[in-house]
Amino acid sequence: MADNTNSVEHTEKKEFYKKKHREHMKHQVVTFVMMIAFTLIAFGLVIAEVDAMFTIPIILVLAGVQVLFQLYYFMHMSEEGHQWPAAMIYSGIFAAVLTVLSLTTIVWW
Repeated sequence: MADNTNSVEHTEKKEFYKKKHREHMKHQVVTFVMMIAFTLIAFGLVIAEVDAMFTIPIILVLAGVQVLFQLYYFMHMSEEGHQWPAAMIYSGIFAAVLTVLSLTTIVWW
């Protein structure tokens, strides 16, 4: 009787992980397709020779979104146990933005 119970638990556990991995793979594929679409949009704006005052901010926003996708889905920062590395990365990004902002203010003010 115990072997039958272990077999059922093992099968249920296997199905659970199979479903979890399928969902994870679906998120990976959807994110990858979105990143390819963002890249094609950026290339399309440049090829169409849209005004630079419009193109540059759009490309920067698309690049920022792609960085977030890279961190969260491909670097697995959205999973449990990655809070400390995520905090360090966000601190670095904050310091970089603050540095660029302050240097830009000093130069252009």
